[in-house]
This record gives sequence, structure tokens and C-alpha cells, in this order.
Amino acid sequence: MAHSPMRIHALIVDATNPERLAAFWSDLLGRPVVGRTGPYVWLRREDGLGLGFQQTAERKSGKNRMHFDITSPDPAAEQQRVEALGGHRLQEYADGGFLVMADPEGNEFCIIPEGPFELDEEGHANYLG
Repeated sequence: MAHSPMRIHALIVDATNPERLAAFWSDLLGRPVVGRTGPYVWLRREDGLGLGFQQTAERKSGKNRMHFDITSPDPAAEQQRVEALGGHRLQEYADGGFLVMADPEGNEFCIIPEGPFELDEEGHANYLG
């Protein structure tokens, strides 16, 4: 029996305050909150991908094993917007790499340029555009 390839249906982020975290990501991505189902708060599905925030009692600990890369034509300007929404820049990441930020619960994400770039072996970006 042949198997159809699986696809990612939704990305779920654990949160001690899912409403607050959903509001942050909603503002950042321009995807409105569309509802709550049980312990989940959902943003509008786009391009077939759902984004939900699940109520958990445990706070984040340690580095994320998976993170979002989001694009912007002006990552530096987006840093200010992220900070105004309650996120912050993670200073422990060296300059020369991507702009590494954290949401209000400490989940790491990168803001990368929309234009072309190359990476060296250590992940430092060389912007080509």
C-alpha cells in the first residue's frame, strides 16, 4: 500500500498565558486570533498552516529545539516593533548572525531579510541584496 506524504497541519507553542502569546504573534504576523478550542488559542490559518498556543503549567526552560524564521525587508525596524509588543533581543547571540529575538514567554525566533543571503560555517549571514 502506497503512503501519501504527510504534511505539517499546525505548529503549536506551549504557553503559560496562551491569550497573551497569541496576541503577540497575531500583532507580529498580522494573523488575527480566530478562537479558542479547549486549551488552544488559534491564529487564522494561512497557506494551509495553523498556528496555535496551548495552555501549559510549565514555563519554558532552556533553548528551543525548533524556532520560527520570519522575514522582513527591514529586520532592524522589526526589532523595535517586537520590543514594543513585549519581546526582546537575545544578546547572547553574536552580531553578524541573524537577528535573534524572543517572544514574551522567551521562545526564540529569528528575523531574517527577505533578500538573498549566504551563510558561513558558523551561521553568520552575508547579505547579497
